[in-house]
Amino acid sequence: MKTVRWLVVNINRRGKRGLATVAIASALVLTSCAQSERDEGDGSDDGSGGGGGTFVFAGAAEPGALDPVFVSDGESFRVARQMYEGLVGTEPGTPDPAPLLAESWTTSDDGLTYEFTLRTGVKFHDGTDFNAEAVCFNFDRWYNLPESAQSDDLAYYYSVIFRGFATGDRTDAALYESCEAEGEDKATITLTDPFAGFVPAMSLPAFSMQSPTALQEYQDDAASDPRTTEYATERPTGTGPFMLGSWEQGKQVTLKAFPDYWGEKAQVDTAVVVAIAEPKARATALQNGEIDGFDLVGPADIAPLQDEGFQIVNRDPFNILYLGMNQKTPPLDDIRVRQAIAYAIDKQEVADASLPAGSELAEIFMPDSVNGYTEDVETYDYDPEQAMALLEEAGADGATIEFNYPTAISRPYMPSPEDTFNVIRTQLEEVGLKIKPTADVWDPDYLDKIQGTEEHGIHLLGWTGDYNDSDNFVGVFFGAETTEWGFTNQELFDDLGEAKGIATPEEAQPVYEQINKDIMEFLPGVPLAHPVPSLAFAENVSGYQQSPVQDEVWNTVTVE
Repeated sequence: MKTVRWLVVNINRRGKRGLATVAIASALVLTSCAQSERDEGDGSDDGSGGGGGTFVFAGAAEPGALDPVFVSDGESFRVARQMYEGLVGTEPGTPDPAPLLAESWTTSDDGLTYEFTLRTGVKFHDGTDFNAEAVCFNFDRWYNLPESAQSDDLAYYYSVIFRGFATGDRTDAALYESCEAEGEDKATITLTDPFAGFVPAMSLPAFSMQSPTALQEYQDDAASDPRTTEYATERPTGTGPFMLGSWEQGKQVTLKAFPDYWGEKAQVDTAVVVAIAEPKARATALQNGEIDGFDLVGPADIAPLQDEGFQIVNRDPFNILYLGMNQKTPPLDDIRVRQAIAYAIDKQEVADASLPAGSELAEIFMPDSVNGYTEDVETYDYDPEQAMALLEEAGADGATIEFNYPTAISRPYMPSPEDTFNVIRTQLEEVGLKIKPTADVWDPDYLDKIQGTEEHGIHLLGWTGDYNDSDNFVGVFFGAETTEWGFTNQELFDDLGEAKGIATPEEAQPVYEQINKDIMEFLPGVPLAHPVPSLAFAENVSGYQQSPVQDEVWNTVTVE
C-alpha cells in the first residue's frame, strides 16, 4: 500500500515563478495575518467564531445553484468553498492536493482502492456528524443521480471524472465501483480503473461532502431541474466555516460564520457575495467603498487602483490562453498553414498589449507547475519570414481566415479579448493573411458557436485548471474529437485515454511529456500565455490567501 502522510505547510509556499515586486508586497499585506485557510483553531478566541464585521466581495456573476455537484462555474464554486469541504483540499497558495476532511489516505498498489482516514469531531451545519457513512452517502448519491440529472450541463464534473452512473447509457464506463464505511473514521473508495488524478480531483467543490440528513429532507430527486430545489437554493448544508444566511437571487448571497466549525473560525460575522458583470464597474464599486474586494481586475485598472492605495494581489497563473484552429475549415487542415500562423504571432507583443504585467508566455497547453510539463517540444518562435514562406508553399498566401473572438467578457485567462484579438489580427495581416473578424457575445453565443458547431475558424479561448493533473489540461482539450478543434487523431486520443488510466503521477509524468511533444508537432492551436489573474482589495482588508485554483476560503479574512 502507498501511504500519504501530511504535515502542516507554510502558507507562503509559492509556485516556481515569482510575482512582480508590487504584487508580492500586496500579497504579504493580505496574508500576514493568515494561517492555513482551514488550520485548526489555536484556542485564542471564545469558540463562537465571527470576530466582527462584514466582508463584501464582488464576482462577475451570481452562482447558478448552491448544490455544488450541479454547477461547474467559478462563481458558483466561490460561494460553495465557503460552505462546503471535500475529503481533499489544496496546499495554500498552490494547486497541490492536501488533507481536508480526510487527514490521510492510502492507495492500493493497483491504484484501484483508496482508504481515507477522516477527521473526527466535524459537524455539518445542521448539527449532524460528518463520518464515514456520510462519505459513502455522498459518493453513492453522485453515482445514483437520476438520468434527468446526468447531463453534462448539470453533473458536469462527475460525468467527466467518473465517466458514468449506475443507470443510463454509460454504466459500463463508470469509474466508481463502491464505498465502504469502517467505523466512524475510515472510508474506502474502490474504482473500476486506475486514475492518477483521483486524489487531486477530489479537491473540486463538485465533490464536497454534504449533510445526508439535509439532502434527504430538502433535495427533491424528482425535480425537473435539481438546481431549483429547496436544498439547492435555501438549505445547502456542508461543514465549511460559513453557512448560508440567505440567497437573494439577482442581488447577493449572504453567508454567516458557522460557530461550530472544526478549524479556524471565521474572523468576520458575515460575508456577502455580489455580482457585478463589468470589470470597470467592479473597480468603481471598490473605489466608492461599496465592496471590500473583487476578482478579475481589468489590466487597465491595476495601476490606477494601486495609485489610490488599493491592494492588488496576483494569483499564480494556473491557466492557458490559446489561439484554437478549427481543422474542419480549410486551409486550417494544412499543417503548414497552422505552422505559419504560429510563426506569425509575437507572443510577447500580445502579452504586453493585452495581458496583465507578469503574465508568462506559453510553450505548451499547460503551465509549468502541472505534472507532465516539458519544454522539450517543437517551438515556433516569432518569424514572419518563415510564416510567409510556409503560406506560399501551401498555396495559402493571401487566404481569408475567419477569426472568432468574444465580447462582453473578462476571464482569468483572457482579461481583454478584444485587445488580444486586435494584436494578433495585425500580426497575421502582416504576413499576408486576410482576416475576417467575427465577434460574438460570450454568453450564450460565443461558447455555443465554438464548442457546439463547426461554424468558426481560428478563435480565442482558454482554460483555468481545476486541479493539478495533466488530464485536466490536455485531456480536456484533445482527449476526443470535438467541434472546437475539428480533427480526428485517434493515436492522440488513445494515448490520452491510456495516460488517464495510469495509477500514479510519477508513472504518468514521462507519458504526458511525450504527449505534449506530439501535440506541439501536430499543432492543433497556438498556446499563447498564462495570464496572471488579479484581485483587488481595500486597504483595511487582510488575511486573504490567493490560490491558483481559486481555492480561497474566507475564514482568515478580516476587515478593520
